[in-house]
Amino acid sequence: MQFLQTINAILLKAASWGTILFMAVIAIVIPYEVFGRYVLERMSTWSGEVATYSLVWATMLGAAVGLKKGYQVGMVAVLEIVPPRVARLIQGAGFLFMFFFLGLMIFFGTDQTLFNAAQRSPAMQIPMCYPYAALPLGFFLMFLITLEDFVQFVRKGRGKEDQA
Repeated sequence: MQFLQTINAILLKAASWGTILFMAVIAIVIPYEVFGRYVLERMSTWSGEVATYSLVWATMLGAAVGLKKGYQVGMVAVLEIVPPRVARLIQGAGFLFMFFFLGLMIFFGTDQTLFNAAQRSPAMQIPMCYPYAALPLGFFLMFLITLEDFVQFVRKGRGKEDQA
């Protein structure tokens, strides 16, 4: 468990900095694009792609960071009104659903990344696997975070049963 927590901490630190970097790129490129369009009356060919791909990366990395910080939508009110065993079953089912969903997203995200590896972006001519790689990477980070939370969930349940 300690190994998983250490790995997740390192990956989430990198994801946090990546999110900041991509948001900074967006904050610079969008005003540049607007200035070029309306003041210089010339649009750059690359700025729209840079902003779009930066948004994709910031979204996926930021989603992983947000998941760790607990920013996702939850149904805490339901868990508080049902008996503890039912709440635990609901939480367990939630983890199973998350593993299934994230596993599918990793699989299909990787499939799309590999499928689009030969395709080039229209303006910058970069391989499209670079923007698409944000999907499996972001979902993989979310999978690791969910795995860490699940291990803590299982350990917490064992501790309660031992005390009873």
